[in-house]
Amino acid sequence: MQIEYVWIILATLLVLVELWAINCVLRSASRAETKMLWVVVIVFVPLLGVILWAVTGPKAIAKQKADVSR
Repeated sequence: MQIEYVWIILATLLVLVELWAINCVLRSASRAETKMLWVVVIVFVPLLGVILWAVTGPKAIAKQKADVSR
């Protein structure tokens, strides 16, 4: 496999993860300002933005789902 194909595959995976993260952000119950800030960070700083969101974002989503199920 040539190295170009590896980069194409990695870039495709990053775009798919970004789209998933943006979808999760937009579906969250956070304020509109918070959502837009996360979307801007994820779009303009892709890898770092997704990593930061993965560390901080899903916890709030999981907490919201737990609160709703009670």
